[in-house]
Amino acid sequence: MKCNYACGTNEHTVSRRSFLGGVAAGAAGFGLGHLIQPVNAALMAAQQKQVLVVWLAGGLSQLESWDPKPHTETGGPFRDIETSVPGIRISELLPRTAQQMHHLSIVRGLNTHKDTQNDHGKGAYLMTTGRPQLPAQEYPHLGSVMARYLGAETDPLPGYIHITPGGGGRGGSEAAFLGPRYGALFLGNGQAPANTARPGNLAAEADAARHAMRGRLNDRFAAGRRTAETDAYMTSYEQARQLMERREVFDVNLEPQRDRDRYGNHDLGRQCLLARRLLEAGVTYVQVTHSNYDTHNENFTFHLEQLGEFDQAFSNLMDDMAARGLLKHTLVVVMSEFGRTPGVNYLYGRDHWDTAWSVVVGGCGVKAGQVYGKTNEKGTEVVDAQVSAGDLFHTYYQAVGLDPTGDFPDVGRPIQMGDPTAKVIKDLLA
Repeated sequence: MKCNYACGTNEHTVSRRSFLGGVAAGAAGFGLGHLIQPVNAALMAAQQKQVLVVWLAGGLSQLESWDPKPHTETGGPFRDIETSVPGIRISELLPRTAQQMHHLSIVRGLNTHKDTQNDHGKGAYLMTTGRPQLPAQEYPHLGSVMARYLGAETDPLPGYIHITPGGGGRGGSEAAFLGPRYGALFLGNGQAPANTARPGNLAAEADAARHAMRGRLNDRFAAGRRTAETDAYMTSYEQARQLMERREVFDVNLEPQRDRDRYGNHDLGRQCLLARRLLEAGVTYVQVTHSNYDTHNENFTFHLEQLGEFDQAFSNLMDDMAARGLLKHTLVVVMSEFGRTPGVNYLYGRDHWDTAWSVVVGGCGVKAGQVYGKTNEKGTEVVDAQVSAGDLFHTYYQAVGLDPTGDFPDVGRPIQMGDPTAKVIKDLLA
């Protein structure tokens, strides 16, 4: 469902990216230097930690999802229901996800107001970097950090892949001081990267011969006129060529029809199925964006439809990840830039609310089947175990084996990985 009545900020205009002349030109930007050979799945499962983020863009209502307040003046029309964990109740709009709660934990005491001021841009920056947005400093996104410090050099695919509505292409700015190699590869509408299919009129044998000739000419050129620029060009070309060889990873049509039906015949269903394929292929960090939850108007109608898609796709993704052993080494996070107001406006909408809202975590390194934090009866403030975005990031890092109190390695200056003012939420860690 499309939400055409959002607040109209730039964050709700999906950025249209392109490969700037093709994958070969863009490969250097997002750094496919680790496209060497397929990952050994058993070795990856034993050693490599991975991260899945489901980003509900615009601001999911916690009252219609993870922290319902039925029978109160702020609660809205929906009931709460039991989950697979006795005593934990969530919105009736998430009946399938409720049966996955033994794999998940809910953080209900999140307060980010001092850093976001109910602003989409500030909220998105805070929840993807763990730091407040400051004019003099850029911090890397969670995906870039994970790609840099969890990914193996021999991974066959980029370490940070973002499946997003709209256009696709390369990123780079997400990585900040870690360097553009660890920026995101955006898969617009879940489609494979552009220009990665061999032309139909070009036989594989001819393509191989052409590549061999190109290699000989490159070597001859480099023998007398080798520079950093020529090395970068040849490396990016080879990286793009190797990406073409793994193009099938992006094709959800290779999945059985019954699985495509299970996940849902809608964009989010296909994108969550693609996320599972990417995680199974060894991608370190996968983010799926579902938009747009900025429900200033008709909040209840919108969440009824939008969460129907989310519930189907996400519950099947969690079920498959558990059955296939992915949850043992994959941290799962479901989050937005903030929540929605307990009060309902005159358009039957809920506005921006960052004072008391929820995030869901599960998988690798996290204790499942619990609720951490509590809001008051009307959901207007946190009354127990309040946490910040920085606290969450300390917890994410420690869950996958990174030290949030240590400095980023190899960046040339001392910068602590986690916000120095924050701390690990020990009760969430396994």
